[in-house]
Amino acid sequence: MRKIAALTLVTAMVALTPVARADASVTTLRGMSLEEKVGQLFVTYVNGQAADVPHPKNRTDFGVDSPAEMVRKYQPGGVIYFNNSSRDNIDTPKQIAQLSNGLQKASKIPLLISIDQEMGQVTRIGPPATQLPGNMALGAGRSTQDAEEAARITAQELRAMGINQNFAPDADVNSNPANPIIGVRSFSSDPKLAADMTKAQVTGYEGRHWFDPDSVTSTAKHFPGHGDTSEDSHTSLPVSNRSLDQWRQIDSPPFQAAIAGKIDSIMTAHIQVPQIDPSGNPATLSPKIITGLLREELKYDGVVVTDSLEMAGVRKLHSDAEIPVLAIKAGVDQLLMPPNLGLAVESVLKAVRSGEISEQRIDQSVLRILKMKLLRGVMLNAEVDVNKVDQIVGSNTQAAQRIADRTITAVRNDGQAIPLNATAPLVVGTSDAPATALATRLKATKVVTATSPTPGQTQQALVAAANADKIVVLTNGLSTRPTQLDLLNQLVATGKPVIAVATGVPYDVAHSNAKTWLATYSTTTVSMEALAKTLLGETKPQGKLPVDVPGPTPYPFGHGVTW
Repeated sequence: MRKIAALTLVTAMVALTPVARADASVTTLRGMSLEEKVGQLFVTYVNGQAADVPHPKNRTDFGVDSPAEMVRKYQPGGVIYFNNSSRDNIDTPKQIAQLSNGLQKASKIPLLISIDQEMGQVTRIGPPATQLPGNMALGAGRSTQDAEEAARITAQELRAMGINQNFAPDADVNSNPANPIIGVRSFSSDPKLAADMTKAQVTGYEGRHWFDPDSVTSTAKHFPGHGDTSEDSHTSLPVSNRSLDQWRQIDSPPFQAAIAGKIDSIMTAHIQVPQIDPSGNPATLSPKIITGLLREELKYDGVVVTDSLEMAGVRKLHSDAEIPVLAIKAGVDQLLMPPNLGLAVESVLKAVRSGEISEQRIDQSVLRILKMKLLRGVMLNAEVDVNKVDQIVGSNTQAAQRIADRTITAVRNDGQAIPLNATAPLVVGTSDAPATALATRLKATKVVTATSPTPGQTQQALVAAANADKIVVLTNGLSTRPTQLDLLNQLVATGKPVIAVATGVPYDVAHSNAKTWLATYSTTTVSMEALAKTLLGETKPQGKLPVDVPGPTPYPFGHGVTW
């Protein structure tokens, strides 16, 4: 049999009570070997776009040729998809669904198939999947209904492609404007707004009843909160200097809201919080933080998943063999993307056989994972109908546009440059796709520069500006990119009306004396269309700043103008 025999007990799971579902999970657990149990703890990447087609990196990484062979060899609890050149899992919605089905066929126990589809800055699956503004844009819109709808749309389209776990929403409170990795991925610098939006998205992702065929497991991240750091945990081990009382006031509320919303899983952060745990270990490996704060203080008994174990933040102090064992001892259930899956699995097996970790502790985590799979209906309906994928994926663009239209924030309009009634407008942008989309919509000339423009690019923009009636400048990270700021200021100095638009973090608006400033928080297609509609006077800006903007010209949380 492809599925282990105990799984036949869950074929009527929709009608079962929570107690009966728990009993079914226990029965499944009892039918598993130690190796199968340990496999359930791991969520690994795969290489390639087809389950049964060899990919050269699989031989290097796993000792097998195809993704399906990897699943049969290691029997992991889950896999995660990426759109980068090395792992290359994503092409079309139908291809993704076929890959998902092929991996499910290879697994004895249905897989959690996961992705980071936060929307906005972190979007693994692009068009034709419906694109939505990211979290900070939703925070600017202030609508929990829109936040829930955005998550519901994302969940529906992911599930159609066979993806049943989304590592979203980002529940970090972005209180540090210099944060290089969270920024617009956060809803807000305000704990209450971040909490309200997080809870709304949990409902949107997971649905309003336990077995929703369009729902996915959601994951609040990055516990205990990555919003007060000034370094990137992908490349370093950041430090948060929060005291315990500060953490309770600022970082904890969104996670508390997620737990109140019955969230399925919570992801850890690879950050040090020395005032809470002076050991120096990152939160992922900290019993004081995972067991003490999350399990005991916040009373969370769902699945805890690590951030990627490939990241430098978790690998700085310990070996790849030690990390999975330490994470389990800290209170973690799922181990995401160990750089060497075989080594990680063997390390956990060795720890159990030596008595360092009890098998009962492994059972505790496996039971949580199985219950989560049951809760989302993964045990019942893991495979998807490939023939229906194209009818579902991309079917929500009008709803996405309505949401995006409510997120544009006007910070200043002293120059009265909006509406854009120019006959020869110019768009200057740091990225080709958004600049092209906006220029096409505005019937404008465009100049695309680098995020740090070269002297030649600056001169090209200034030459184009000489023939323009009005100039729209798309900015992204002015505080750390002096040549980009210099270009904006030179365009302002031409005397032509300049409309500056912060397309990433809104902190840009404090760094230039441009008389007109907007913020989109996103460069997705719907955000650029929403910007165009505002510039052309088709809609009025409704957004409010979801963060305090410090700097030479500061603006407070909640600021926004309209007309």
